[in-house]
Amino acid sequence: MAPVANGRVLFNSYPTGYPEPGKTAVYDTTETIDLDTVSLNGGFLLKTLDISIDPYLRGRMVQPTTSSYSSSWEIGQVINSHAVGIVLRSENSDVKVGDHIVGMLEHKQYSVIKSLEGLRVIDNPSKLPWSAFVGVLGMPGQTAFMAWREYSSAKKGETVFVSTGAGSVGSLVIQLAKLDGLKVIASAGSDEKVQFMKEVGADVAFNYKTTKTEEVLVKEGPIDIYWDNVGGETLEAAIDAAKLNARFIECGMISAYNTGYSFPIRNFFQIIGKSLTFHGFVIGRLVAKWGAEFYKTIPPLVASGQIKFKEHIYKGLEADGDVLLAVQKGTNNGKAIVHVADE
Repeated sequence: MAPVANGRVLFNSYPTGYPEPGKTAVYDTTETIDLDTVSLNGGFLLKTLDISIDPYLRGRMVQPTTSSYSSSWEIGQVINSHAVGIVLRSENSDVKVGDHIVGMLEHKQYSVIKSLEGLRVIDNPSKLPWSAFVGVLGMPGQTAFMAWREYSSAKKGETVFVSTGAGSVGSLVIQLAKLDGLKVIASAGSDEKVQFMKEVGADVAFNYKTTKTEEVLVKEGPIDIYWDNVGGETLEAAIDAAKLNARFIECGMISAYNTGYSFPIRNFFQIIGKSLTFHGFVIGRLVAKWGAEFYKTIPPLVASGQIKFKEHIYKGLEADGDVLLAVQKGTNNGKAIVHVADE
């Protein structure tokens, strides 16, 4: 077979605000690959199928000198995130042709990979969409499940408030909370997303752009748990609405990701008076403890339809830049997936 273009997405510049399509990350087709003859050197050749675009990736678009819990992309680097692909050729005894692999992969059509380090061969007996393994059955699903189990101390009859409740993490938190017998209040930024939150079980779902968060929490609270994906004024409202000994699970603060400005929380003194507990976390630190339980519990619930999920599929690697912006502005409706190729 003659060499073919191996499309890839290169990190091109550090944004000062929101990432800019065609500038922050650029689609490049200058690299070629011969799928039949490219040297594997004991590794395997992977064809990328589906790529996850997540809000935390904004933290990788910063200067290397900037403090961040995740490493920065370098200018000219092929960007990477969680993705799933299919093995086309293999010289690795642990990997066979036709296996599906999930893990941190480069945003390119084809990759030669040395080993399975940091990757996993997918077992998919229920024939779920491969994209699910970078969404509800991937890092976002793990984030929701593991942190909920680790930090919520949920009790039947309690009340939880979930911000960004229509997202891949928040929507699973809603469903986990309902399975535990909690009342769920959830917010999102459009009426379409409000409808989805209701479909997955939220007792009270509202559009924070048209309804004041503090008014909803006064009416429907107080709250025992707050799952925070937003920070800013929403966090401040949750503190006001918190009960004595309420738990705050700090998953993200997207309100500050692109502005360079963190909203000053004016009521932090209530941490003392209400004996509030705040849990910040990075999901990689919980996998060793909760990984086995996640794979035992969540895939069967997804396969049976008891756990629901929603995806927003974008076609082609050339859409990467647009999707990086979409997840920062919240214009995607469901888990943002770049579909690179069919099997």
